Amino acid sequence: MSTNKELWDKLAKIHHDSEFYDVKGFLEGKQTLDPIEVDELPNLSGKKLLHLMCHFGMDTLSLARLGASVTGVDFSSKAIDLAASLAKTAGIEANFVCSNVYDAAKVLEEKFDVVFTSGGVITWLPDIEKWAEVIASCLKRGGFFYIREFHPFGYIFDDDDKVTELRVRYPYFQGKKPLMFEDEGSYADKDAKTGKMKTYEWNYPISRIINALIKAGLRIDFFNEFTYSSYKALPFLIEEDEGRWFLPEKKDSVPMMFSMKATKV
Repeated sequence: MSTNKELWDKLAKIHHDSEFYDVKGFLEGKQTLDPIEVDELPNLSGKKLLHLMCHFGMDTLSLARLGASVTGVDFSSKAIDLAASLAKTAGIEANFVCSNVYDAAKVLEEKFDVVFTSGGVITWLPDIEKWAEVIASCLKRGGFFYIREFHPFGYIFDDDDKVTELRVRYPYFQGKKPLMFEDEGSYADKDAKTGKMKTYEWNYPISRIINALIKAGLRIDFFNEFTYSSYKALPFLIEEDEGRWFLPEKKDSVPMMFSMKATKV
């Protein structure tokens, strides 16, 4: 959707320069992958890996540091330019391609051992079934797909800055029509001068995500849920460990993230 693309073109440089993403730390050797991903991913040495919706490439390049031969795809040309520049500065070999995720299989014309995606991507997809088909099309037989993502159940709660407790605001079973938001700034920089910008987002129940992958020809190897978020997704969450945000009470009651690995059979 063009409106969302305009947003991510504008946010690419803002995010690249933000303390939140800490490009300086990355260039000094910091691993930017979530600890869940580092723990759950198998040895990537020598694997051809495709990172879908890679933003400006820091996680893609972190995967390269783990030994993978990486290709990153994103629909924002601004993000892809920054990713290519970051790879050059870091001295890491990587291929970055500007493409809508739905066109990735046609644009790349090659198969991969691993397809990876992570952290706030599913909500931007207008067609989850087609997304799953693209993943399957890009994988070699026997290759696997991995995702670590924010749990769709966590998206049903009111996230207004003044909210102090769990309060259902958005639908879990959303349907085809997207939710429209109009905000200024970014999760990475609340004070960024973006002006008011509209976005369109979709929330898919876990069952639909899993079934889309199964229908596309993938076998689910594992599915895990986590009681914390990797960022302050709700204004009243508390940080107990670095980068681990929990509910202040009954912290084991709501899933905030999930991970999944699935193999092309």
